[in-house]
Amino acid sequence: MTEATGIVGEFLSLKEGTDADLLAMQCGDFYEFFAEDAETVADELDLKVSQKSSHGSSYPMAGVPLDDLTPYLSALVERGYRVAVADQYETADGHAREITRVVTPGTHLETSDDDAQYLAAVVREGGSGRGDSGGSDGDDATYGIAVADVTTGQFLVTEQSGADATSAALTELYKFDPAEVLPGPEVRSDDDFLDEIRERTDASLSLHTTEAFAPGRARHRVREQFGDETLESVGIADAEAAVRAAGAVVSYVDETGAGVLASMTRLQSFDESAYVDLDATTQRNLELTETMQGDRKGSLFDTVDHTVTSAGGRLLREWLQRPRRSRAELGRRQSAVAALAEAAMARDRLRETLGDAYDLERLASKAASGSADARDLRATQETLALLSAVGDLVADSERLADSPLAEVLDRPDREAAAELAADLDEALVEDPPGTVTQGGLIRPGFDPELDEIIDDHEAALDWIEHLPEREKERTGITHLSVDRNKTDGYYIQVGKSETDAVPEAYEQIKTLKNSERYVIDELAEKEREILRLEERRHELERQIFERLRDRVAARAEVLQETGRALAECDALASLAAHAVRNDWTRPELSDGRELVVEGGRHPVVEQTTQFVPNDLRMDDDRQFLIVTGPNMSGKSTYMRQAALITLLAQVGSFVPARSARVGLVDGIYTRVGALDELAQGRSTFMVEMQELSNILHSATDDSLVILDEVGRGTATYDGISIAWAASEYIVNNVAAKTLFATHYHELTVLGEELPSVQNVHVAAEERDGDVTFLRTVEDGPTDRSYGIHVADLAGVPDPVVDRSREVLDRLREEEAIEVRGSDGGSGTTQAVFDLSSGQFKTGGNGSSAGSEGASDAGPAADAGTGSGSEQLATDGSHAVEGSPADTGPTLDPEVAEVLDELRDLDVNETPPVELMAKVQDWQAELDEE
Repeated sequence: MTEATGIVGEFLSLKEGTDADLLAMQCGDFYEFFAEDAETVADELDLKVSQKSSHGSSYPMAGVPLDDLTPYLSALVERGYRVAVADQYETADGHAREITRVVTPGTHLETSDDDAQYLAAVVREGGSGRGDSGGSDGDDATYGIAVADVTTGQFLVTEQSGADATSAALTELYKFDPAEVLPGPEVRSDDDFLDEIRERTDASLSLHTTEAFAPGRARHRVREQFGDETLESVGIADAEAAVRAAGAVVSYVDETGAGVLASMTRLQSFDESAYVDLDATTQRNLELTETMQGDRKGSLFDTVDHTVTSAGGRLLREWLQRPRRSRAELGRRQSAVAALAEAAMARDRLRETLGDAYDLERLASKAASGSADARDLRATQETLALLSAVGDLVADSERLADSPLAEVLDRPDREAAAELAADLDEALVEDPPGTVTQGGLIRPGFDPELDEIIDDHEAALDWIEHLPEREKERTGITHLSVDRNKTDGYYIQVGKSETDAVPEAYEQIKTLKNSERYVIDELAEKEREILRLEERRHELERQIFERLRDRVAARAEVLQETGRALAECDALASLAAHAVRNDWTRPELSDGRELVVEGGRHPVVEQTTQFVPNDLRMDDDRQFLIVTGPNMSGKSTYMRQAALITLLAQVGSFVPARSARVGLVDGIYTRVGALDELAQGRSTFMVEMQELSNILHSATDDSLVILDEVGRGTATYDGISIAWAASEYIVNNVAAKTLFATHYHELTVLGEELPSVQNVHVAAEERDGDVTFLRTVEDGPTDRSYGIHVADLAGVPDPVVDRSREVLDRLREEEAIEVRGSDGGSGTTQAVFDLSSGQFKTGGNGSSAGSEGASDAGPAADAGTGSGSEQLATDGSHAVEGSPADTGPTLDPEVAEVLDELRDLDVNETPPVELMAKVQDWQAELDEE
């Protein structure tokens, strides 16, 4: 194909000079895409493709109107594309174009989503990241992470180091859920780490220049952006990995042309030790911001979010994802919530007032980028003015005035906010147009020169308005009018019946069916004057507006501080409103290792069902609770509500309980079921064990651990062994507050042997075969799970349910079970569970009478007949063993004594540990024989 020239050639040349995926090039009143870009955009956005000829060749072309680029750009960026934008400008030879910005998922300002939109950079120094297994960290490494929200100007940095640094870094990225991640040079080659980022977030991975991550250059960019002393003041001067990540983010935002650097005024180092550790698994299991199905509805955030501003909702979401550990900070929030809860009328007025607030943090970024229009500045003025109104409202309420809410409103510079609001109000009309090129933005009286131009313009328009009357009187023509259109400009129109009376000075310009159009010298001159005045007015208004916008951008910090204060008021009022509506209570916070809840409820479940409250007491004497009870009885809900009450308390919220005393925790860890992740080569059991491993490595004696079944994904004895050992390890080595729900009733013996372990169970009542789940938690263990009852409720066919009950009854009576064949009963095999081997022993064909006869010998006796028996192991495998031992009258007295003890043993009442000990003793006695 011949090389393209003209517009297409210019497009392809510009595209070659950028690393963006797509290029939108301004061509007059449209942004056009050519060649492969046109086909891609047409497929993604359902645009029509036409053809553009260039030098004998034809190229696909698709375009969008100039003023409609933003929504199309947003759609492309949301799909992960990096889009370069080339704008047109005038030159002496005509038009030229240059790339003015590259819009990426992390630098797109025009987002319609109220949630934070983070751009992140991650750097690794030392170590090698993941170990060979992919399940634990390899060599010690230090990770630097920087996250910036270009829509609000928020900029945060941190470092993670030590043996668990890789897991910690991935957890941080999960918490922020960035739209785009810039991996540093050392991270780019770590496919496992990059795969983890893709798995845990929806982020696009973008390669930024290696030079941007260089220590010296990065340090220079950070100091240049935030000030020479910033690194020292926030305590990261020696945190080289964090500085490298921060410098790369600043460089990337600058090079993409987002234009928001002026809004990034404050660098913050977030110390993770100040926050409760919530790993990705825990956030998912507790459904903090979305359900297991990925929906916001039904999450904790959806339940407690009654905010009336987008910034308030964003802040509340952040609080839930990053609970605090500071009693002072949490006490301050609690006191504010308490005051708002008690002052109902003031709270309602506050929320009504805040409902008129716009998102000042995002408006600051738009002003800094030069994309804010007159309506954005008017929204800025109205919201800045609200600060004073909200402050007065709080001051007028005695209860609120004495609360920390007053301190929140004292943080912004009220004088500066009021001054900027007054200046904007003085300059802008009440309802400005949507674009800055239409005119009509500036109030009369604000600028004398503009006022003079407007007066002259109005005088010229007035001259034209009265021209028809003057001409009618002068010429005697009755059907004469003056009008204007884009084609002819201003003209005089005369009906055809009176064209003979038209003066010679009238110059005809168009003939219509029933009239003629004319122009006169005075009208043409007045039109030229009007056009000059309109052009001058629009240009002067644009200049005045841009000065206003620049002034707003220069006061970005005032906007951000005011926005954060109003958002905090909104979030606190939301928590108060929810607490009042749902009868929540203020929890008592302590530094002890306790969690005492009276009448606790699940904050989400109570919204949709009649909830049965439950008590919970955990302290040094009840550090580890083994929770047993029927399926579907509420064990999982009980444990999750304990975690959520703890989390809400460390958000500063009230909690769903009659009363609560919460010892502050450093982390909440959960293991609540697992889905197969076969695509990553991990089965359910592997995921379960990895989650358990993370808990055992990460939890401390100040943590809260929730274990909903451990070891269920493998064979019974393996599972019991793992659950048993993990329980002992948590009790003896970790000492975390732990709730452990299990169907392994054998574990309840730990409650009898270890002083800090206690058994609790969810009660159920059975009458005439019907089971009622009482939903109440009581002390002590249970020995039944009512699984068959749940199967019945789930609609399992009646024959299966009935047969299950029959098998269960025979197992409880330690009787042989007939293994039924497809012939309905003939040729069945008998099986008895052999307690000593942990296996089913099956015999040959027999009758039910033979089955019962076999059971008389006791569970350890061989139920088979003939020369040998077949064992059916619990995992379904088969093994053939030799002839059964002779248990006739010739038995050795010592052997007979063992059998007598076995017959007398009540298996149902003997704890598993004691039972296994007895079996070992019997084996030892028999070996001696």
